[in-house]
Amino acid sequence: MAHPTPPEIDRLLSRNREWQRSVVSRNKDFFSTSNQSQKPTYLWIGCADSRVPVNEIFGGIPPGEIFVHRNIANIVHATDLSLLSVLTYAVEHLKVPHIIVAGHYNCGGVKAGMGSSSVDMLDNWLRPVKVLQSIHARDLEGIESTEDRFRILCELNTLASANNIAYTNVVQKAWASGQNLTIRAWVYDLATGLIRDLDF
Repeated sequence: MAHPTPPEIDRLLSRNREWQRSVVSRNKDFFSTSNQSQKPTYLWIGCADSRVPVNEIFGGIPPGEIFVHRNIANIVHATDLSLLSVLTYAVEHLKVPHIIVAGHYNCGGVKAGMGSSSVDMLDNWLRPVKVLQSIHARDLEGIESTEDRFRILCELNTLASANNIAYTNVVQKAWASGQNLTIRAWVYDLATGLIRDLDF
């Protein structure tokens, strides 16, 4: 059953057509070439936040360079079959040499995990943030600024997710076989547009 298309949806479709024409004007074979295969250099595991435009923050890296998985607060659960499927495909089939676990400051998921009120079904998803807050309670309580505590927890969450990725069977098997594979933990700053390397 057809429904009237809202103007904001029409705008998206129009922008897609403009983008397609722009790409073809610069490289007429782009789509026929990218249709054949992909060979990305990076697997990006990040937050679903709409303010973190993955390709754009690197100066407009073209499609095909970054294989992407996103979820709330870039949390890596050992039982997340969606993430593990993406990781397995990226490491075993695409042979990406770099995995980037990317959090960001002012993350709504981390903030919700810091709080004491329930966020319904997200409570289970955000439990690792609460666990981290508990583990690092003494250090976090020593930080006067709530904002600074929030920023530190965003970093700790990203590092924990990178560590969880490192201990997956997929990554352990790749390293045992000598596959070239690195893991990085980064935090993107929404206020400046810059990335901080957490030296994982």
